[in-house]
Amino acid sequence: MENPRWLKDVEQRTWRAWLEVMRLLPAQLEDRLHERHGLNLTDYQVLVELSETEEGKLRMTELANRTSLSKSRLSHQIGRMEKAGLVAREECPSDRRGAFAVITGQGWDLIRAAAPGHVADVRELFVDLMSPQEVAVVGQAMGIIAEKLRQRPGTGCANALQP
Repeated sequence: MENPRWLKDVEQRTWRAWLEVMRLLPAQLEDRLHERHGLNLTDYQVLVELSETEEGKLRMTELANRTSLSKSRLSHQIGRMEKAGLVAREECPSDRRGAFAVITGQGWDLIRAAAPGHVADVRELFVDLMSPQEVAVVGQAMGIIAEKLRQRPGTGCANALQP
């Protein structure tokens, strides 16, 4: 790139603040989840995605898409969670190659126990630090960025959908 568009001071401060938040916030949320419930953020996200479906199950490809995990990484994740008794795999009756991840009773109990504290942590460490207007602006900005990133090849979402 011959003439880079260098960041202005406000852009540089915003970018570096964003990087710091991306390092600190997930680590603190995960520390709290792990301390209270033995979960990491990916465990929690998988349980949330499954718990928000009508039957408590999703096809593995859809779960990979929703969690932005590659099929391989999701398979290892589900394997660990199966050993812990939180999820089970079910074969897809209409597609021999397909499989479902299903939340178990133990998984339901754990997500019900973990969710209130996690939401309180998200409020304490993120939402309540901003005014309602700032929350709306940040949400709108992050939505724009997320949409753009979902459209780019090489993202976790795109990789998750590849056959």
